[in-house]
Amino acid sequence: MTTKGRIERITRVLDPLGTISVRTQFGGYSLSVGKAVFAVVAKGELYLRACEASRPYLCERKLHTLQFMKRGVPVSLDYYQVNETLWQEPEQLLAISRLCLKGAQQHIEESRQARQIRDLPNIGQQLERLLRAAGISSIGALREEGAKASWLKLRALNAHLGLNTLFALEGALSGLHYQALPEDVKADLRRWYEAKIAELERQRCR
Repeated sequence: MTTKGRIERITRVLDPLGTISVRTQFGGYSLSVGKAVFAVVAKGELYLRACEASRPYLCERKLHTLQFMKRGVPVSLDYYQVNETLWQEPEQLLAISRLCLKGAQQHIEESRQARQIRDLPNIGQQLERLLRAAGISSIGALREEGAKASWLKLRALNAHLGLNTLFALEGALSGLHYQALPEDVKADLRRWYEAKIAELERQRCR
């Protein structure tokens, strides 16, 4: 069976998992649902990506792992080849593949949550340090506070912070460089900033 024919067979058997995308990768093909890569096809063979839940089933069947040569030394990857016996058990193959997909999706979610504030747009070392000093040490905390409330906490620590810092925080939460923020968003932030500065000035003069 050709590689194309094998991939068609694979996607047909695993269709209940969802829409499977096939992309070239490392001389073979990766299989994913959404952004979660749960298997690869190498040299015409299907290899499932192991996770904590699926590994016992894959190891129990004594499946071969995918290998590549690194500086002349074979290195095993955490992908297990689907043998002919497993191919003859399509329901079992689908069940194990579903575990692999869930593991890949969980890995993506864990990686997303593990991202640091410094990974967001506009957040340099100085702003990151100031955010931590204000008690905002995670992306989740920044999202919970929002750009305006976060700016107020930062302003309490550094009275020299201006409108660009507010833009930077909003851009970080939107995944945009602050200069790329939509004009209506900038206008709303500018109005809020000017009103807040006036309020802070009145409080200072009392």
